[in-house]
Amino acid sequence: MQTVTEEWIADERAQRYRRTPALSVESVEEARAFVDAVGFCHFWPIKGIETPNLFHAIAGRVRDVPNAHNDPDLSRCWGWKDTSLDKRWWHYGKVLRRRATLISLDLLPTFYACSENYGELEDYLLEYEAGTMSMEAKQIYEALLELGPLDAVRLRREAHLSSDGSKSRFDRALTELQVGFKVMPIGVAEAGAWNYAFIYEIVQRHWPELPAQARAIQRSEARAVLVTQYVDDVVAIDRGMIRRVFHVMNWTPGEWERTFEALLEQERVREVRVNGTADPWLASTA
Repeated sequence: MQTVTEEWIADERAQRYRRTPALSVESVEEARAFVDAVGFCHFWPIKGIETPNLFHAIAGRVRDVPNAHNDPDLSRCWGWKDTSLDKRWWHYGKVLRRRATLISLDLLPTFYACSENYGELEDYLLEYEAGTMSMEAKQIYEALLELGPLDAVRLRREAHLSSDGSKSRFDRALTELQVGFKVMPIGVAEAGAWNYAFIYEIVQRHWPELPAQARAIQRSEARAVLVTQYVDDVVAIDRGMIRRVFHVMNWTPGEWERTFEALLEQERVREVRVNGTADPWLASTA
């Protein structure tokens, strides 16, 4: 078993994450290429979570997200995201770690295959009846189902969640629906106190071809593809971090173990020793 250093891993990640001045993302086209190359990434860096992110790729280095709205890296990152919402560049929504995530169109069916959707707009009722969907999420989904795309301000009102006391419940439910690939932002409206509000739509209506694309993908293979892509992106990583990154997928301990065993047996990943760690990490074979 090969032994590698954390310094080597960091250098390799800097290249794959485009986290160097020479590789920084400088245009919308390069941003799209970056998301396509990594398959999925976070929009911002997430403390304690190892994933590529668009902000650092634009900055060309590791840096804190600034508070100043006129920061050039921040402006490009935010502006390109807003511009993309009504385009078919990638899928954007709160998914991994319930944070803003960008998913390439090639991998979107694989993520969808891991969800509880079966291809019909009324599938949400199965989850609600099983107790796995909140009442607030049901109300939001049904408002969109009946009325079509709505900005967040009107959506709260139509879902009967517009009171001050219901804001946190609305936000949690909206994230729940994004994690479950049921709802996604598709634009920005001049609404609310800041004249800025996402416009939301049902995923299946925005991506009508998605259920059919996902139907042919077995869940075991979907898990394998996502974990392989992640390991390829981060170069080498411990199993615990992999579980944390994908925790919203709710995979069972048995599914995790079978996935790791299959990937090693098929040589889609390999084990390496990292200086200072007791257990072997999984590493890319790419």
